[in-house]
Formats: sequence, structure tokens, C-alpha cells
Amino acid sequence: MNLSPEDIRWIIQALIILILSICVHEFGHAIVADKLGDPLPRSQGRVTLNPAAHADPIGTLLFPLMALVLTKSLGFGWGRPVEVSPRHFTRKLSMRTGHMMVAAAGPMMNLLFGMLISSVLLVLYRTGKVVPGDMMWHPLQYAVMLNFMLMFFNLIPAPPLDGGAVLEGLLPTRALPAYHRYAVYGPFVLMAIILIPGMSRIFAIPAMWLSATWFNVLGIPL
Repeated sequence: MNLSPEDIRWIIQALIILILSICVHEFGHAIVADKLGDPLPRSQGRVTLNPAAHADPIGTLLFPLMALVLTKSLGFGWGRPVEVSPRHFTRKLSMRTGHMMVAAAGPMMNLLFGMLISSVLLVLYRTGKVVPGDMMWHPLQYAVMLNFMLMFFNLIPAPPLDGGAVLEGLLPTRALPAYHRYAVYGPFVLMAIILIPGMSRIFAIPAMWLSATWFNVLGIPL
């Protein structure tokens, strides 16, 4: 397989974007659990933005790299899950509510990271440092889109995704038995979303809409 210099540059850029995006996602879980009084993430060195603490050799590096080399697109990836111990939360919260807050923190960090990157792009655009078509224009726009996609993907209410824990935390107590029966099939729902062609629209379309709307608000050309 022949890769042009442009292909190699894109592979490196996309891989860096994914690593940083996964890093902030897992950091979100860790910092909220830490603030709620759980000592486990800090004891395991997860309350940090150091990518080495969150990267999974297969999910963050090998699979995405193979996808980029073969298809020039990321496919999907994952980081090392942050382990939490809700029974150690010291705040006056139920374990279910605390777990929901920790789960929601990951996607919310992707939202904030995407907004931060778009703000950087806006400043560079307004100051003339980058213009549409420049070497860094597409990677920065892609980074925003990727983070919005990660947010919507992880909020899908299918355990083990974060959306499963968020849904569990929002449901009334009387609905929990039904949720737990559904949760058993969560991994199969996740596999279907990943493997069935067209199912990615569930999170891709909202992410594209949010990106386009946000860029329009900021005045950044698409």
C-alpha cells in the first residue's frame, strides 16, 4: 500500500486528535469521581491529562492506526476505563446519582474540548493565522467534529456506554428492574450500532448538526 506524504501527515494528525480526545474523556470521569471523594482514580494515577495514563495500546493506538492506514478514517477507538468505587463517595449523593455524574463527565468533557478547539480555530481565523484550505484548517475542524461525535456516541443509553449509567441515574426507582433487564442486552445494542451499516447516523447526524450550528454561531466557514 502506497501512502503519500499527505496521507502520512493526516494519519499522524488524526491519531493525535483521537489520543487527546480520549484523554480528556477519561480525565473527565476521573476528576469528577475524585471530587466526589472516591480515592481510587487518584491512587491509580488517572486524575491527569497525561495521555499515557489513559491510552489503551489496542483501542487507542493499534485499531485506530490500522483503520487510518487501510481506510484513511479512524473507525472507532477507546481508552482505558477509569475504575471508580461509588461506595466511597463522600458527598451526600446516592451511589446511583454519583455514578451518573461520573459517567456524564466523560461526554461533557468532549463537548467542552470541542468548543475549546473551535475557539482556538476562531482566534486563528480572525487573526489570519489560518484560512480555509490551510494545512491546519481541516484537522482543527475535524477535531471539533470528532469530539462532538464522541459525546453523542457515548451518551447512547446502552451499557457499557456512559449513556447507560446516565439513563439509570435519571430513571425513577420503580423503573430500575426493567432497566436492569434491558442492560443485559446493552453490549449487543452497542455491537449493532458499530457493525450495522447506517447505524452510525444515530450519533453522526446530531454531531454534524451541532458542529455546523456551532461553527455558524462563531462565524467559522465550513
